[in-house]
Amino acid sequence: MLIWIGALALGGFILTLVQARMAIWSVAAAAWIAAGWGAELIAPTTAAIMAAAAAPVLLLLTVTPLRRAILSRPAMAGFRRIMPKMSPTEQAAVEAGGVWWDAELFAGKPDWKRLLATPAPVLTPEEQSFLDQEAEHLCDLANDWETTSVWQDLSPEAWAYAKDKGFLGMIIPKAYGGLGFSAYAHSQVIQKLSTRCSVAAVSVMVPNSLGPAELLLHYGTEDQKNHYLPRLARGEEIPCFALTNPYAGSDAASITDTGVVCKAMWNGVETLGFRISWRKRYITLAPVATVLGLAFRAMDPDGLLGTEAEPGITCVLIPREHPGVEIGRRHWPLNAVFQNGPTTGDGVFVPMDMVIGGREQVGNGWRMLMECLAAGRAISLPSSNVGMSKLAVGMVGAYVAIRRQFNQPIGAFEGVQEALARMAGHLYATDAVRRLAAAALDQGEKPSVVSAIAKYHVTERARLIINDGMDVVGGKGVCMGPGNFLARAYQQIPVAITVEGANIMTRTLIIYGQGAIRCHPYVLTLMRTAGASEVKPFDAALFGYVGFLFRNMARALTFSLTGGLLIAAPGGAAPQLRRYYRAATRLSTLLALASDLSMATVGGALKRKGAMTGRMGDILSQLFILSSVLKRFEDEGRPAEDLPFVHWAAQDALARAGTAWRDLLANHPNRGAALFLKLVGAPFGLRTPQPNDACAAAVAGLIQMHGPARDRLTAGSWSARIEVDPIAATIVAFDLYPQVEAIERRLKDAIRAGRIARAPQNLTLLNDWAAKAEELGLIDAAERAVIARFATYADQAIQVDDFPADFDIAAGLDRRQAAEIAPRKTTKKAA
Repeated sequence: MLIWIGALALGGFILTLVQARMAIWSVAAAAWIAAGWGAELIAPTTAAIMAAAAAPVLLLLTVTPLRRAILSRPAMAGFRRIMPKMSPTEQAAVEAGGVWWDAELFAGKPDWKRLLATPAPVLTPEEQSFLDQEAEHLCDLANDWETTSVWQDLSPEAWAYAKDKGFLGMIIPKAYGGLGFSAYAHSQVIQKLSTRCSVAAVSVMVPNSLGPAELLLHYGTEDQKNHYLPRLARGEEIPCFALTNPYAGSDAASITDTGVVCKAMWNGVETLGFRISWRKRYITLAPVATVLGLAFRAMDPDGLLGTEAEPGITCVLIPREHPGVEIGRRHWPLNAVFQNGPTTGDGVFVPMDMVIGGREQVGNGWRMLMECLAAGRAISLPSSNVGMSKLAVGMVGAYVAIRRQFNQPIGAFEGVQEALARMAGHLYATDAVRRLAAAALDQGEKPSVVSAIAKYHVTERARLIINDGMDVVGGKGVCMGPGNFLARAYQQIPVAITVEGANIMTRTLIIYGQGAIRCHPYVLTLMRTAGASEVKPFDAALFGYVGFLFRNMARALTFSLTGGLLIAAPGGAAPQLRRYYRAATRLSTLLALASDLSMATVGGALKRKGAMTGRMGDILSQLFILSSVLKRFEDEGRPAEDLPFVHWAAQDALARAGTAWRDLLANHPNRGAALFLKLVGAPFGLRTPQPNDACAAAVAGLIQMHGPARDRLTAGSWSARIEVDPIAATIVAFDLYPQVEAIERRLKDAIRAGRIARAPQNLTLLNDWAAKAEELGLIDAAERAVIARFATYADQAIQVDDFPADFDIAAGLDRRQAAEIAPRKTTKKAA
């Protein structure tokens, strides 16, 4: 009898786990009753009663037409009542792009083999050459200090070079004269420029991201492509795209800029077009743009388009010199000083052939923008912020190795090591996210949720990295000047936090809002079919959803009772990291279960629960970050030296996900659902330990020494050279330091014996110390020369810039071509 009853429980559990069809449940139930009768465990009468009781339920659930009529049709009406109402613009935003690995994570059963089989991103020889030569040279021409303090823009020389070498047309196909680069190459170029000069990165990034070129490539007419794309590729046209309105920032779908369909004389001919009025702000490159992309709300009160529905948001492309177009003065975005400003127009007539895609695309502008942004978010801001992070980690890691206090490098202090570990660990993770997102785009995917995760978390972690860097370098980072490698990045970080969807909105609305609908295997189908009253597909999705929910309940309970020991890690994964795959799979199951229960219990109000959706979005995001870290380690050939980075980043992601889980349960508006999730998902608590001190020390040590691990972490950065910019003194001193350190180690016995004093902490005295060592025969002339060079550049690295009392920047510069900068600045003002 116990075996027979146990078979019922075990069989039901297995069928739930595999999400079996109802027909299989019916057969299994009949077999179980028959087995009890055959084994004489139950009387024939009891068996008949059990069969009679089960038959109607199983019949109702198994016979599809009956189920649709009795269960699904009423359920569809109820679902419509609780379903959150979405406007057409919200629906377009939700359905923009596609799903990819994010859907695997959201579904609770990620197929790790699929992720590991994704090809690693690579550059073609042509792309690598461009990165090594042209991108490197543009870095030589532009730096943060001169662009912000002298030119308030790229220098004319840098602008001319960027245009001439095709930087503004990287995404434009070669057929139109562009470079035709991959998403990964685009990302690599922006990253490198960002390790040197944010103004250069932004000026190159905008024409290659959400703007006229991308919109034309996907939606433009052939005439529009043939006219504009070659000119954009050659840099003859500089584009901008005007979307943000003072009264519709994050709620861009509610823009109040309007265009009324009308007829007017154009080039001597009566022409159908729009009379548009707009007020736009925060438009990057607007002050120097020659062609203006513009989004507005189209209206057709006279029915000139011949359609009954209101057209909606539309995108046009207008030359700067078009009558009525006004480009305003410049904004000043936190000393980033890239070209940015407002644009306005009042009653400007724009002919229909200036609509991107022509008349057929009138009213489709919001969908166009959302689909392009779904991909663009994965490149521009992630790559630029990883670049700034590499600048910070590379320079700070070098600085703490050569900067001494208390007769030892400051990087040896445990407090400093904590900050260094966070910096390097976050950089390893964010660079992994950047690479994986770019790889997805190059595989033809357009994962909108992944793009939002990349944008939000890379920019947020860049903020953490730069803040920690400022803490470590202290006063050196606070005092502005050409020798300060970090302060401009510190000032400019909030710009990335704000643009392409403010981070608060991205976290609370986009990541989970799109994820819950797009990544879920059934929710979007339920919403579409319920809205259209299509019972047949609704029925299939509804019972798929129910099976999916119970499957994840069974999985969550199994994992919680066994501590996740029954979770299988992918066979080809690195053995040292299999625990992370198991932990990620368990959290994926918990996320799927929590999401379904929350949608069922909170209903349409979930749309307004930003804190709650933000926490579930955090779990999804940390799972993607962890996936990226694991994938990067495999893609780079499992280098053993990088394991401290991998362990730190993986444990940090799991700890953050665990915090989000605990906060979700503690603040869930439905206490019954929260209790159920705790009892089923983690009755003994969810253990997600953070990186320990030993791991932090190992990570911090790697970025303070030369080696393949540091090289891989900072790969793709500008090659700092003293002949280009004295700011490279830190790196030059860092390169010399191993030789100096080796000399000091060799002299330890002589120091102990009192033959010579310890090397002085004051670098200005180091030359005298080296001369004494040479005089005593302890070092040779070549070694003394190495120490002298190190002392010169290390002293230069730790010094802080100063200026005349009136802050005459040009007069105060003690660096390359200082005498030329004042006339150049005067000439620019006169021009």
